[in-house]
Amino acid sequence: MTDTAATAQPADPAADTLRMNMIQAINSALDLMMDRDPDVVVMGEDVGYFGGVFRATAGLQAKYGKTRVFDTPITECGIIGVAVGMGAYGLRPVPEIQFADYIYPALDQLVSEAARLRYRSAGEFIAPMTVRSPFGGGIFGGQTHSQSPEGIFTHVSGVKTVIPSTPYDAKGLLIASIEDNDPVIFFEPKRIYNGPFNGHWDRPAENWSKHPGGAVPEGYYRIPLGKAAIVRPGEALTILAYGTMVHVCRAVVEDAGVDAEIIDLRTLVPLDIETIEESVKKTGRCMIVHEATRTSGFGAELSALVQERCFYHLEAPIERVTGFDTPYPHSLEWAYFPGPVRIGQALKKIMSNA
Repeated sequence: MTDTAATAQPADPAADTLRMNMIQAINSALDLMMDRDPDVVVMGEDVGYFGGVFRATAGLQAKYGKTRVFDTPITECGIIGVAVGMGAYGLRPVPEIQFADYIYPALDQLVSEAARLRYRSAGEFIAPMTVRSPFGGGIFGGQTHSQSPEGIFTHVSGVKTVIPSTPYDAKGLLIASIEDNDPVIFFEPKRIYNGPFNGHWDRPAENWSKHPGGAVPEGYYRIPLGKAAIVRPGEALTILAYGTMVHVCRAVVEDAGVDAEIIDLRTLVPLDIETIEESVKKTGRCMIVHEATRTSGFGAELSALVQERCFYHLEAPIERVTGFDTPYPHSLEWAYFPGPVRIGQALKKIMSNA
């Protein structure tokens, strides 16, 4: 297999599609890649017989056997360490970390081994592994099931960080990640696992598990890593977001009637800075929205990049709307999220600057 950038292949617009939520799209990508490539293996806690705590790997062990889809002990460091060895040996492991909050014991393996293996061996060995993990809040999981640690991994040279916001993107980006020859952290926003909530982005929706999802091709397609998507064109303001926040921002902007251009980053590393720069130079304003805590969040890096590249085009200070710098609140998580009130206030502030 070759690196993602060399073989980017969009979906065939005439291909048969099914309505899938994000869980189904992820399962479809794993199924397809395991069928295409016998070197792809899936591993993690409860991913086999049970099919994963969110059912993303349901049915795969029955189809491909226990040697290609297997359960592991509860040892994240061990899971990732074994995956590094598998990748160096020639396999393409897709380990699942059950919740992103549990990934910290594996940091040493990810940072010291996976991220550096290609460079340290002068290209003799690679670590073509895709670490899947649900992240973020929305299920009242409390402090140990709701964190957004993406900023940690964007700091690590040699690791790519991917966050989809739709079922279509989830499948195409996951396929590209599995085919990539470098380690990829693939964070899945569990708040929209079963589809974007209808209407109320400031509180849980009763029908979240019944959302019809989106149209996803049944077959093979891939979305290249490092290419953002303009999900809503506009002229007055650029909004940078990813994951769940893409949907929140879109709902708020359309309700407020602001002519904002919303960019779904899709991959944080590699970052599509060219699309960002072109948009901000056009609109003259930039707002950044993410669920993670504010201090040292990825929004700080985005703000610095926009300032460096677009300073003379800016007509107002860059605004950030983020999670708070507090331990993750269990019962108050819907107040913790950037929602309609705080995003709306930021919209008024940035648009009031002439």
